[in-house]
Amino acid sequence: MKDITSRKDIEFLMRSFYSDAFSNPIIGDFFTKIAKINLEEHLPHIIDFWEQQLFRKGNYQKNVLKIHENLSHQKGLENIHFETWLSLFNTTVDQNFKGQKADLIKTRALSIATVMRIKIN
Repeated sequence: MKDITSRKDIEFLMRSFYSDAFSNPIIGDFFTKIAKINLEEHLPHIIDFWEQQLFRKGNYQKNVLKIHENLSHQKGLENIHFETWLSLFNTTVDQNFKGQKADLIKTRALSIATVMRIKIN
């Protein structure tokens, strides 16, 4: 397996992850019924975010915490939601990539989920 080396790799990873996340019985409703995400419209923003996290480039400008606080006000985000998201995210990374950036994206995902969990709950 190769490492994450490009925006194209991030796009592949995010398409794989969201394919599973949308149908997940624990977190799927957040994407499909609460946020009502159109993946084709939302994907460039997600890729920008992770490109900034991994490669320190990109133009992501949104407040990720605020977005998730708003979701939590609509339907409470609980520990099980964060745990499920993180487990699914890590599994998707591990199934497709291996290396320094793959490890980094999992570390950043854990950090982000931890901060969100603390600030939202």
